[in-house]
Amino acid sequence: MAHIPVMVKEVLDALRPHPTGCYLDGTVGGGGHSAAILAASAPAGRLLATDADPRAIQVAADRLAAFGDRVVLRQCWLDQAAEVARREGFAPLDGIVVDLGVSSNQLDTPERGLSFMRDGPLDMRFDQTQGITAAQLLGECDVAALARILKAYGEVAHAWRVAEAIWAARPVTTTTQLREVVAEAAGYRARARRAIHPATQVFQALRIAVNDELRRLAEALPRLIDTLVVGGRLAVISFHSLEDRIVKTAFRAAAADADDTDTDNSGLGFGAPKRLDAARPVARVRLVNRKPVVPRDEEVRQNPRARSARLRVVERIDVD
Repeated sequence: MAHIPVMVKEVLDALRPHPTGCYLDGTVGGGGHSAAILAASAPAGRLLATDADPRAIQVAADRLAAFGDRVVLRQCWLDQAAEVARREGFAPLDGIVVDLGVSSNQLDTPERGLSFMRDGPLDMRFDQTQGITAAQLLGECDVAALARILKAYGEVAHAWRVAEAIWAARPVTTTTQLREVVAEAAGYRARARRAIHPATQVFQALRIAVNDELRRLAEALPRLIDTLVVGGRLAVISFHSLEDRIVKTAFRAAAADADDTDTDNSGLGFGAPKRLDAARPVARVRLVNRKPVVPRDEEVRQNPRARSARLRVVERIDVD
């Protein structure tokens, strides 16, 4: 299935691309958002497209080739994107988009191991040239560590019981094997037609752990904000509550709109640091939308994978 970018109209409305602007797509994926921004900023707008996945860079390079030297592609993790933008001469930036969803191309490629719907090796790495695979992670974790991962990153019900079942079944090396172990541990039966297969949260948790996604996101957001020109905007699309909570926390902290009760409400240690003094921090951004923007009904009908998308936007302000 070809990857369909989500909320393209809403992203363009948020970033307001113009012909003299410089932009960053920090998660280029299939290149859909990048293509839309480049088209809207014609004839001279420039865009830096980055992604942790080298295959995504290759796919995007083909899709964006028609834009010539207006686009530059670089492989890097999201928490490195701000530094790459400076190094490549794109900062200060007029707009940034970050789409935290896993692309259809990744999900539909069995050897990536990202979907329990397709049999393949239990890899899950965005960059398959480095780091440990999900199978290796399962082999190295004890039950307690695995249960913490499942609970923190997947909000898995009965995380300890599921972790014990996975640990007892080791070595777990394929997506099908993991799916079956989780289904049995959770008492899942296909005939019950439950809305969500219990392996959904387990695969999410392992993917997040393997790629260190939440730490990278939390560290990336303030760095990206610092690369914006006054009036520039950062738009972030998240797909589950853990990501959205981190984005909300970081944005409110940068807007000096957080109090001590919500500066780190992720429960994972990835929020903004708790303030220790009484001085109110200086706002660096304003919240463009206090509540996340959600996809239109028509988009969800055409692309069901968009249904859980949430868009938050901030605008850099002058602090002088």
